[in-house]
Amino acid sequence: MTDSATSDGLRERKRAATRSAITSAARTLTAERGLNGYTVEEVCEAAGISRRTFFNYFPTKEDAIIGHADDDIPSDIIEEFVAGGAGSPAGQISPTLFRDLVTLSLRLAEDMSASEEDTRQLIGVVRKEPQLILRIIGVTEQREAQFARDVARREGVAADHPVVQMAVVLLSTIARKSSMAYFSDGNTRSYPDLLLENISAASVLFSQPFNTPDTTAAEGQS
Repeated sequence: MTDSATSDGLRERKRAATRSAITSAARTLTAERGLNGYTVEEVCEAAGISRRTFFNYFPTKEDAIIGHADDDIPSDIIEEFVAGGAGSPAGQISPTLFRDLVTLSLRLAEDMSASEEDTRQLIGVVRKEPQLILRIIGVTEQREAQFARDVARREGVAADHPVVQMAVVLLSTIARKSSMAYFSDGNTRSYPDLLLENISAASVLFSQPFNTPDTTAAEGQS
């Protein structure tokens, strides 16, 4: 690794730590006082930053509460996933895509315990300030669009390739369903266990034989 790459990595880790500190402070203050019960200056004081630094990272308090899309998936894990498709010809879906998507999902699940308290805090904040749901939807769409670009880059196809789009929709839906079950009241199962159960269910469903229905007869009768 070059000195430049090392410097860039350190710089990005520092930026990620600053983003995390701002988000944590904003969520804590929102949980305590509500969205309109504190100022940006109070977030800055709690995070140990200047007002200028805050706005270098987030345009509003609402954005700070939700967090940054770049912090969703660590870049080293994504690059490892992308490298897994290097052995396949560009433009052809690699035979290990599904397997590697499952592996990627489990790698990300390993971080669940580390971020669990943050997630629970965000759930509590959204329950208190439900208007934040629209912001979450927006960030989720950004993250899914980036994930599609990463899958497409691995496979050497366009981001709107139907297999890429299905991979994003399927994995995002499974992750969402697993998270809802994990954070539900009374749950005693681990997130990886729930995730694997849902992935297995989807695998069983999609492994069933499928023949494209012949619609020509129906069209002729209409």
